[in-house]
Amino acid sequence: MAEDNQAQPANAAQQNNQIDPAFIEAVNEYLAVADKQAQKVGPNGPGLAIQFAAARFNAHHFLSVVKPIFAAQERKHFLDEMSGIYRKMLNQHLDGIGEERGIDVGESELADEYAAAGVQIGRLKDATAQTPAEGYVAAAQPTPPTNPA
Repeated sequence: MAEDNQAQPANAAQQNNQIDPAFIEAVNEYLAVADKQAQKVGPNGPGLAIQFAAARFNAHHFLSVVKPIFAAQERKHFLDEMSGIYRKMLNQHLDGIGEERGIDVGESELADEYAAAGVQIGRLKDATAQTPAEGYVAAAQPTPPTNPA
């Protein structure tokens, strides 16, 4: 399924605690473009543009790999899977960036997963623990700009 292939770099990196340098380079390139756009149009425009572009790309990719006869029946599964992947990434980055910046971001939706893996985050963080997204946060530069308002 299309969504399984797209989630693979992030999932493989988490399982092996290694981040593919090519993946980080791609992330950095997207963040650099978003940063330049934020300087031109303000901080809210680039995020929506990135989401729109990702949705368009993923829909195109899905329709490129799924057999046309199965597209209609696979649609709901594809939407649910992609929505879940995006929500998980948002949680990981809220947790990782929150830790990096010392901001209490509240209870993570991934708390049970973290606990099962022996990872403590947020309010429960132990000095030696690391959230799954912290490696991405540390490696992916430039970070999105902060709102100067």
